[in-house]
Amino acid sequence: MKNNYSHVAIALLTALSSQAYAADKTIQKDENDIETVVITASPLKRTVLESATPVSILSGEALDQNQAATLGDTLKSVPGVHSSYYGPVASSPIIRGLDGPRVKIVQNGLGASDASRVGPDHQVSTETSTASQIEVLRGPATLLYGSGAIGGVVNVVDDRLPLTRQDEFSGEVFAQYDDVSNGKTVSTNLNAGAGDFAFHVDAYNRNTDDYEIPVPADIDEEGGSTTLTNSAIDANGFNLGAGWVTDDTQAAFAYGRMDSEYGLPSEEDVYINLKQDRYQGVVDWNNLDGFISSVHSQNAYTDYQHSEIEDGEIGTTFKNESIESRLWADHAPINGWKGIVGLHYNNSDFQAIGEEAFTPPSETDSIAAFVMEEKEVDSLLWQLGARVEETTHDVDNSFFTELTTDNAMSFDDKDYTAFSGSAGVVWSINDNHSLAFNYAYSQRAPSATEMYSYGPHIGSGTYEIGGEFEIEENNGEYSVAQISGDMDKETSNNIDLTYRYNSDAWSASVSLYSNHVDNYIFEDYTGLVVNDGSFITSDAYDALAGAGLASDEESDGLPVVVFAQQDAHLYGYEAQVDWHFADDWRVEVFSDYTRAKLDSGGNVPRTPPMRFGSTLHYEYGNWHTEVGVTRNSKQDKVADYETETDGYTMLSASANYYLELDNVDMTFYLKGENLGDTEGRVHSSYIKDEVPLPGRALSLGVRASF
Repeated sequence: MKNNYSHVAIALLTALSSQAYAADKTIQKDENDIETVVITASPLKRTVLESATPVSILSGEALDQNQAATLGDTLKSVPGVHSSYYGPVASSPIIRGLDGPRVKIVQNGLGASDASRVGPDHQVSTETSTASQIEVLRGPATLLYGSGAIGGVVNVVDDRLPLTRQDEFSGEVFAQYDDVSNGKTVSTNLNAGAGDFAFHVDAYNRNTDDYEIPVPADIDEEGGSTTLTNSAIDANGFNLGAGWVTDDTQAAFAYGRMDSEYGLPSEEDVYINLKQDRYQGVVDWNNLDGFISSVHSQNAYTDYQHSEIEDGEIGTTFKNESIESRLWADHAPINGWKGIVGLHYNNSDFQAIGEEAFTPPSETDSIAAFVMEEKEVDSLLWQLGARVEETTHDVDNSFFTELTTDNAMSFDDKDYTAFSGSAGVVWSINDNHSLAFNYAYSQRAPSATEMYSYGPHIGSGTYEIGGEFEIEENNGEYSVAQISGDMDKETSNNIDLTYRYNSDAWSASVSLYSNHVDNYIFEDYTGLVVNDGSFITSDAYDALAGAGLASDEESDGLPVVVFAQQDAHLYGYEAQVDWHFADDWRVEVFSDYTRAKLDSGGNVPRTPPMRFGSTLHYEYGNWHTEVGVTRNSKQDKVADYETETDGYTMLSASANYYLELDNVDMTFYLKGENLGDTEGRVHSSYIKDEVPLPGRALSLGVRASF
């Protein structure tokens, strides 16, 4: 690891010390000006350069260029961010090797409140085609968002809550076609206003066939189909918003609807029918007299459910009904310190109903108080924060009574108090160089799924046993028993060191991080499998299967995993350099790496491998073209019962043409991905051996803004 850090540092310093092409600062059409883009996920409203923790923002042409059907695939080119990848239909972001309940997905600052934190086959209920920007906060972001953000936050920002006056009618229309899935996507985003009132509407529709893949889906198959069976998508949604805007008060309310049907590529004749209704409101009171200068309130109610349809019948239905509120106030400076104090409440009523329900119904309540402060002293910007959070899990014990009639289990409400704190500083060395340091201490209460899972999770291909249970062995027979204590909180000690450089011709960012996590929760393979409702060793099951005596139940043969706890250490880097080496040319180079080890000497499962790549941009007149190559290295640092994954290289290219027609700005583009038709399998995916990445894909699109 030391050599990896050294190589990146040497390459960066050599580049920055060379005689670079210098001219007036150039911002190409697919770039963000990081000096001006504000991080809306932080109430302190700082830019990327002013943040003590590493932040990436995808917006404008860069967001359009990376547009994909899922949030994970849209963000997969952001340094430090990978995708869980459950085929092209469902994938979630992985930040620095952490995903699931450790990465918070939010829509305009409040949780998406879907089931994507429970299983990899569950789609994130946010839409990127109507988003204005997507913000990625790496490392713990627990001060504002809670213990579910111990690994990071992804904030999908759109215009559904209009908080500025709209003097003119404006909007955009987008359409795209891709040949790898015969996919068609259209969306629209419209804004208007009258006096103090502002209005917004957006809508989208996405329809695809099954995706083409370079090789047969099964890694051991030869001569099979190169179409990924059951990978089609049929999705649509809309948002309606209205706002009232005065000099001192802004208020907005929005209603959104999402409907989606998508197949599960690892399961034939099984698809998911997803529906979500979301109500969201915000009120800002500004220019107040006294110690409190402004007050802000965010609220959301989400009614989510999806059903897994098998052979035309509903097998299992997942429901999540949630209420979330955040209230905070800006205060007047105290000895140079200015900041906010606030309260945060979240209630989630989660149910899994059906024969494949692997976790019991549960209700989770959390309430928290937080404070964030900052102070500028000469060239130093100090940032401090703290949060205390109380979380309660109330589980429906009838799930276990029905499951284990001979040994009924019962759980009382579980209460956890989690504390988080951070201290950071940004040192503006001069106009070009800055150095940021941040230390975060974060605690996370285990999720209800991690505690109480008990059953076959077909989406991940495992039989899950929660951390509130243990497997006992007696004369070669295995049984599950309730543990005497409770699962412990995860406790993270995370250090970030970030160097940033920004000049007329160069921009660069390098972040080093080290994260020690006590009581890290992970799925530990036991070496057992399920056969006819009982646990037996994998060798015994193979013998039964070879003799034709194994049961044919759908869950049989699934490996048994338990949610275990052990101390872990995750460390690595992200690096990105952008060089405008001529008037019309620039080159980007990036790399990221995460090493995740358990203190026992083993490895954390499904950790993404090292990645590096480069993109060459040429912009002249109305044209912007680029060619990129990304290398995903081999991953051979694997956990027990986990297989290695070969490395692969992806080649991409695109061309954009910009045309101004009166009051309409048109963008036409042609984009090619995986131009080498390369076989690529995502190591962090549960189904990597059954579902490779899509094959060669050409996309043709148009966007009109007015």
